[in-house]
Amino acid sequence: MRKSDNLCDYLARSAAAVPDHPAVVDPTGQVLTYRQLDELSDRVAGYLVDRGVVPGDRVGVIAPKSASVVATLFGVMKAGAAYVPADYSAPASRNQTLLNDCAVKAMFLHAECAAIASDWPSANLPEVVWFDATGQDAVPGGIGVPWTEVAGHAPLQGDRLADSKGLAYILYTSGSTGIPKGVVLTHENATSFVDWCSDEFAPTGTDRFSSHAPFHFDLSVLDLYLSLKHGATLYLVSESVGKAPQELAAFIAGHHLTVWYSTPSILSLLAQFGSLEKHDCSSLRTVFFAGEVFPVKHLRNIVERWPQATFFNLYGPTETNVCTFAKIPQVIPADRTEPYPIGFVCPRCEAMVLDAPGGAEVTRGEEGLLHIAGDSLFQGYWKKSEGLFFERNGRRWYNTGDVVCETPDVGFVYRGRLDRMVKRRGYRIELAEIERGLYQNERIREAAVIAVPDVAAGVRIIAHLAPEGSDRPSIIELKAFCNRNLPSYMSPDVFVFVDALPRTSTDKIDYQRLSQTQRAQQTQEKL
Repeated sequence: MRKSDNLCDYLARSAAAVPDHPAVVDPTGQVLTYRQLDELSDRVAGYLVDRGVVPGDRVGVIAPKSASVVATLFGVMKAGAAYVPADYSAPASRNQTLLNDCAVKAMFLHAECAAIASDWPSANLPEVVWFDATGQDAVPGGIGVPWTEVAGHAPLQGDRLADSKGLAYILYTSGSTGIPKGVVLTHENATSFVDWCSDEFAPTGTDRFSSHAPFHFDLSVLDLYLSLKHGATLYLVSESVGKAPQELAAFIAGHHLTVWYSTPSILSLLAQFGSLEKHDCSSLRTVFFAGEVFPVKHLRNIVERWPQATFFNLYGPTETNVCTFAKIPQVIPADRTEPYPIGFVCPRCEAMVLDAPGGAEVTRGEEGLLHIAGDSLFQGYWKKSEGLFFERNGRRWYNTGDVVCETPDVGFVYRGRLDRMVKRRGYRIELAEIERGLYQNERIREAAVIAVPDVAAGVRIIAHLAPEGSDRPSIIELKAFCNRNLPSYMSPDVFVFVDALPRTSTDKIDYQRLSQTQRAQQTQEKL
């Protein structure tokens, strides 16, 4: 299939080829065909251009997933602008901060986000559109216009599409610092990834894709654009269904989904609590997972329950999208405890393993920091990119901060994050290795390990554990288990039991919240 310079090309070609085929099915049951999605996005583009949006501008989009939101994303790009999605359930102050940071020209909001507009200084308030307002009298605070006005606007005349180097979207990520950073991505960054997926996984127009990830999470790029490029149908999963395993299992079976993509956490929940034996998910042929390490016992569980599907581990931070991938075996040995490798570098990327950021290459088989170059590599952080990249061999390289080692037979093996490594008693400890050891305990469902400063020992290691059922192991049993399965210097100092680990809006373990809670407790103890 022909490569693309702009993400909107995918929609245009599918609208021409299969105009009456369902493109998007949203949580309310609304269906937009390819012709309808193309025409509605033209109206969004026409509205934005008439309101002064020019190529290179940014437009905020903060609302639950819907067919209208998908049309808005394409409409923003058709106007030559970049969309800036955010978590609608996050505090209004945080979302206002990031929209201010990238100086949005307009913003499409849900009523739950009304504080963003009402607290905005009136002197520089962007254009505001409310998705859930059906008339001017329903507009929160009398600010902005209802979605119906945009949906009924005259469509854009002419072509305002950005070229391949133009901005497509900005995804804000907190990273390890907790301070939001805007990851700036161009059409070329996105299409190089989507076109590779197209070549590697060969989807067709008969496929039914899931859209589980929120649009502010980079997993949504595959969901949205790979499905629409091939004239397939995209099924949007609501936030409530997305976190309810039994409802999610029924959703997959009821819509006969063929392609699934989510974090390992969601697949683990499906395998454990989705009552999959009651749901026919045999239509699934491809399952992707990304975003965090998949504990082997939970991966084995879901692979055994969906034997007809092929599983792929897709690795890469938001800054690179997917840059390595690995196919998971159909049978996972019962005695395997180590997570599967992140695999080989994607053909559109290059990788180097260096002994330090921008340092010297290590010998194959030795651990080092993974650095990535290639067309999918982001342009930098919005207004915060000084010193971020380095040049070598005529390429621009980025340090992922992930520690890996490379082997000729399985590719890259993920060892952990540089920012999750600590030293204790002279030993370097990767906290994820402690988690892997804890997952070997059959009575532990989830494990998250953090380290906090300690005056006496230098560092204190705290394991947060969600047990399997109500029969949780005692502290003495856990200590004995760790003595058998971990070196003594890795054994946690404290065990904390929780019903479930906290998650971010992108379904990853929220280590920051665990650390903040622990620091708050330490402060309280000192008072």
